[in-house]
Amino acid sequence: MLIATWNVNSIRTRLSQIIDWINQVNPDILCLQETKVIDDNFPFEPFEKLGYSLEVYGQKSYNGVAIISKIKLENVKKGFYDCTDSNQNIENFLDQKRLISADIHGIKIINVYVPNGSSLESSKFEYKINWLNSLASFLDEQEKKGELICLMGDFNVAPSALDIHDPKKYEGRIMASEMERDALNNVLKKRLIDSFRIFEQNTGHWSWWDYRNNAFELNKGWRIDHIYISKQLLSKLKSCVIDCSPRGNLRPSDHAPVMIDLNLNDINEDLFSDEDNFFEI
Repeated sequence: MLIATWNVNSIRTRLSQIIDWINQVNPDILCLQETKVIDDNFPFEPFEKLGYSLEVYGQKSYNGVAIISKIKLENVKKGFYDCTDSNQNIENFLDQKRLISADIHGIKIINVYVPNGSSLESSKFEYKINWLNSLASFLDEQEKKGELICLMGDFNVAPSALDIHDPKKYEGRIMASEMERDALNNVLKKRLIDSFRIFEQNTGHWSWWDYRNNAFELNKGWRIDHIYISKQLLSKLKSCVIDCSPRGNLRPSDHAPVMIDLNLNDINEDLFSDEDNFFEI
């Protein structure tokens, strides 16, 4: 099962590029971020013509997430519906559409668009940290239910120096601060694995390039788009790749798609047969 995530930076602006990419890659599931459109105006028809069903959670001009799937989506939820952390006021996050989830083949697909945070001195940064803390609480609730998780999206956090083209230049700044990385690690709690780092341990692999200063042409990028999976799914993980090719399009998104391939044959028979047979990163 091919699962992809892509911050498209406006579904209507990039629609033809997204459809072209789907025709080339044929993903089973595609999670989109920054759709920037209210649900009633989402362009459903081009995807439905290709055999996909859709669940969307959007708003005008900003944010917005969607799950596009060839496989039936079950138990679709929007926002932090299951978060019971008394330290977080979930109502503060209702106006920004940043999380949608669904169950597919026994796996909870969670699509997120984490706030950027602007700068460490901004009130938006506090919002970002609180949002990540609420995501951690949300995942705690899923873990209590024994859910298998595939968490993906634009996290607006580079997990380590390996994930930035010039780590010294950006050390301690937005998307690379210790506080953001700690908040992300609190989300993961070693229960989720960074799919990309299973296959590639070196630097030089990016999913986002600033539109300014010829960043893409000079390959000055960041890896901030991630797919994290439950440890129990590690034996099913066949690959994880970043497809940089769409970033070279005319008027592209500033992000590239990230994809994993999971072998889900007989998933229920052997998934927990050797629960400790995994490695940590």
